Amino acid sequence: MNKKIKARDFQKYLAQQLKNPQFKKHYDEYGKQLEIAYQILQLRKQKKMSQLQLAKKLKTKQSNIARIEAGKQNLSIQTLDNIARALNSDLIINLS
Repeated sequence: MNKKIKARDFQKYLAQQLKNPQFKKHYDEYGKQLEIAYQILQLRKQKKMSQLQLAKKLKTKQSNIARIEAGKQNLSIQTLDNIARALNSDLIINLS
């Protein structure tokens, strides 16, 4: 239930931010990347794992996890799968 509340809160926040033309332009360019970044951040927090702990599992640096969670990296499917596994989760891709 907590997960749904957080998702709605983010959607409300996003709707508000999209009223800003500069934000909307950036979101239109990088929106999916930002959505994935947010999902990774939320899942990591849900698992009560720090960025450093996740980085160690992925054999990378904490700063790389921070960049991923900020939506500043375009991630490959392999990297997303590695992150999912490190978080004891499944990667599910849905095209619609």
